[in-house]
Amino acid sequence: MAPSALVVTGHGINCEYETKFALERAGFQKVDLGHLNFIVSGDVRIDEYEMVVFPGGFLDGDDLGAAQACVNRIKCSVVDGERLLDKVIRFVDNGKLILGICNGFQLLVKLGLLPALDSDYSQRNFSLTGNDSGRFEDRWVYLTVDPKSPCIFTRNMTRVYLPVRHGEGKIVALNEAVLNDVMNNGQATLYYTTPDSNEPTMRYPWNPNGSSLAIAGLCDPTGRVFGLMPHPECYIHRTHHPRWTRENLPEEGDGLAIFRNAARFLS
Repeated sequence: MAPSALVVTGHGINCEYETKFALERAGFQKVDLGHLNFIVSGDVRIDEYEMVVFPGGFLDGDDLGAAQACVNRIKCSVVDGERLLDKVIRFVDNGKLILGICNGFQLLVKLGLLPALDSDYSQRNFSLTGNDSGRFEDRWVYLTVDPKSPCIFTRNMTRVYLPVRHGEGKIVALNEAVLNDVMNNGQATLYYTTPDSNEPTMRYPWNPNGSSLAIAGLCDPTGRVFGLMPHPECYIHRTHHPRWTRENLPEEGDGLAIFRNAARFLS
């Protein structure tokens, strides 16, 4: 049976249609757009879906910091007498999937859903802050996948080429201990690397934001909650590649595999 997905929209999210297209190309049969207001009011119910995606954009204009205003909205919202955040955590406990892309990744991290060390979704021990370059970065980056990561979204993937578009993409940890835990658990799923190496790099512009240990994406201990700063929905077809007229490229872009892995897992 083909799986279903909800793509969250509203309040400055601006990649919802690209994300919907990627999910449909990957094999999701039902893909709906759900406005944050209707999720908060209970008119759109996340438990009716098998996957929820928080796409990129500029939630609430990034007031209070990237995605922070929406973090406050979700934490303060009560639906049917239950905190919305508790409903989201139960969604994960029920074996379902959550994907956060760029602004959506910032949201998941600041909610405490990533990396959720020891499966504790109530503690926030990572954050994202301004790029070391001091400016918005819009470029394509090379990424390598940690082979020991439990992440279901990156199964059978080793190297990825995707665009980044962000001003606050630098991943920082509360302390050295939690950073080491994430590394040792394989929860640091993606790393920035150079064009000719699979080793993580801190060199600009290959690491576009100065992220700690070159981390570009995180998953929770189950591997079913995943967030990344690059945009997989923006490289689904060869014509999305910046050099598609000059290079012999496969028909499918690197980003499609992330959505395909999700569809296979749920099927």
